[in-house]
Amino acid sequence: MKAARLVVLGVAIAAGGGAAYLATGSKEAAPPAPAVTLETIEILVAKTDLSRGQVIEGQDIGWQMWPTDAANPGFIRKSAEPDAPAKYNGAIVRVAMLAGDPIRSPYVVPAKGSGFLAAVLAKGMRAAAVDISPESDAGGFVLPDDRVDVMLTRRDKAAEKATGVEKYTTTTVLRNIRVLAVDQTVDQKNGVKTAIGKTATLELTQSQAETLALSRQVGTISLALRSLLDSQATNDEDDSGEHASINTVRFGVSTLGVDH
Repeated sequence: MKAARLVVLGVAIAAGGGAAYLATGSKEAAPPAPAVTLETIEILVAKTDLSRGQVIEGQDIGWQMWPTDAANPGFIRKSAEPDAPAKYNGAIVRVAMLAGDPIRSPYVVPAKGSGFLAAVLAKGMRAAAVDISPESDAGGFVLPDDRVDVMLTRRDKAAEKATGVEKYTTTTVLRNIRVLAVDQTVDQKNGVKTAIGKTATLELTQSQAETLALSRQVGTISLALRSLLDSQATNDEDDSGEHASINTVRFGVSTLGVDH
């Protein structure tokens, strides 16, 4: 009986081994997966960190391979502008970039012998500077690209004559004005260094620049920092700001002799 069992077991093992051998031998080896080819192009990128206002030198920019499918149409491509590195050599950085960031035309401005502010000003706009102080202008926290309201504080001579009491009035003459630059120095108090701006340069239209110049003669100028959420003015607010500028100019001309 033991011998019979051993015979049956041996036959089963032999049959299983044969079937496995036949199955393995009959199956063809799977073909290798085809290699994936990634299509690339060369685009102009920053080779070093570029800060706002920096003049670009030759080693600061260069070509880099980039996946074609991921390339934005605004990128500068070698196939379209092979002389781009020479073209942007000496240009001024308008928007800060990190090493590896693609260069885009709106981010840099050809200087052509001009300074930074003249290069970044939009056509038709003017740059005008105003003195600021931590006590009167948002605690010294006005920084470039912030939006501010310009306020005029003056003595009301007519009210003083009527009441005999010294009286001052404050009027917002310009609204939602972009700060282009701030002249900053480092002041150390109690071992802590803080950046304090002394002069803010504002981006203005021609009429707004005239309003600002006249307001300086009428009284004292101060800046009120706007919330980031309020920086996108509506059309109505833009209109009211422009009307305020025009009214202030007329008002200033009529009262300039009284105030002085």
